[in-house]
Amino acid sequence: MSAYIRDAVRTVRGKARPDGGLAALRPHELIGTLVEALDQRTDGAAHRAGGLILGTVGQVGAQGANVALVSKLHAGLPEDGFAFSLNNCCASGLTAVGQASRMVQTGGPDILAGGVEMMSRVRFMADRADYYADASFPPRTRYIPVALAADRLAEDLGVTRVELDAAALTSQQRTAAAEGTPLVASRIPVNGLDREEPARASTSAESLAALEPAFAALSDPYAEALEGRRIDHRHTVGHAPPMCDGAALALVSASPDGARARIVAWAEAGGDPAQSLTAGFTAMDRALAGAGLDLRDMDRIEFMEAFAVTVVKFLRDREVDPDRVNVGGGHLAKGHPMGATGAILLSTLLDALDACEGRYGLVVATGAQGVGSAMILERPRSAVRPRRRG
Repeated sequence: MSAYIRDAVRTVRGKARPDGGLAALRPHELIGTLVEALDQRTDGAAHRAGGLILGTVGQVGAQGANVALVSKLHAGLPEDGFAFSLNNCCASGLTAVGQASRMVQTGGPDILAGGVEMMSRVRFMADRADYYADASFPPRTRYIPVALAADRLAEDLGVTRVELDAAALTSQQRTAAAEGTPLVASRIPVNGLDREEPARASTSAESLAALEPAFAALSDPYAEALEGRRIDHRHTVGHAPPMCDGAALALVSASPDGARARIVAWAEAGGDPAQSLTAGFTAMDRALAGAGLDLRDMDRIEFMEAFAVTVVKFLRDREVDPDRVNVGGGHLAKGHPMGATGAILLSTLLDALDACEGRYGLVVATGAQGVGSAMILERPRSAVRPRRRG
């Protein structure tokens, strides 16, 4: 039995600060808005779903008490439907959709799945996990901030500042160009905010080149985990995805009727924690192998810009057309609401595929400490414009 995406929507993203465009709302209110949007787009099918799965990283405070259950109650979803939250770091939203696909494939009901993160209310590392400072782990498995991981990876791979600047500029330019086009067709305005608040349309090559590396101060507190290594810090704030608020939700079904796409393959992967931010590549390779496809078959790809080094590595190392990757911009411009990111990318991919009348699409999410997830979608063949492989 196959699993299908009946539809998928995402909110605009707001800056993660007290006066941010979404900060006055609560996480379950963002999800409620998306349930209503899906209901309108699917003739009420969202409110008939038998369950809700949400990825959320900071499951404390406003996002505690099982935010999926709170969202279910707020949205008025069926009382006998299940609701649970999961945390797979920055891949959580895509993992939630993947879990839903497995459940409907075994005879389960339609399921709402996605993610939410409001970093204006629940800050990064707000759970204060012991692991963040636990010196009992061997150095290579100890926690280091993702910004340090990105700088270390850039140095290891020889990724230059020029390459990082180019990736950041492309993300900003494509984000600005996507406004008002079909590439944002499934994005839902919220609280009067109708575009990605963190994006900086005025970004230029000159402004990026003028920025100083931003994360050197993090090295000293994590010197033991880095085993005394002195990193050549390269990422600036322009190469880092802004912290923000946002949510996304998909309706996953076993029925192809009215579906926007079929889930062809889904894969999860771990990775070497000392080579942080690379497990998404492993998940991608597993998904492609499971589908019997390769990157040349993909009409559109949403590759998570988990710091600029990741997308630079992808475009450098893989045989892929850059004009098919993140065509409407990426996280370096739009922001990274952690637990929602994977589901946001899924919704964005569907819009990108619709816009080009493509057949296959790939979404890749990656996170620190060795977390990765990837999914391949196929649009109905009747909606596909034929193209030459290349």
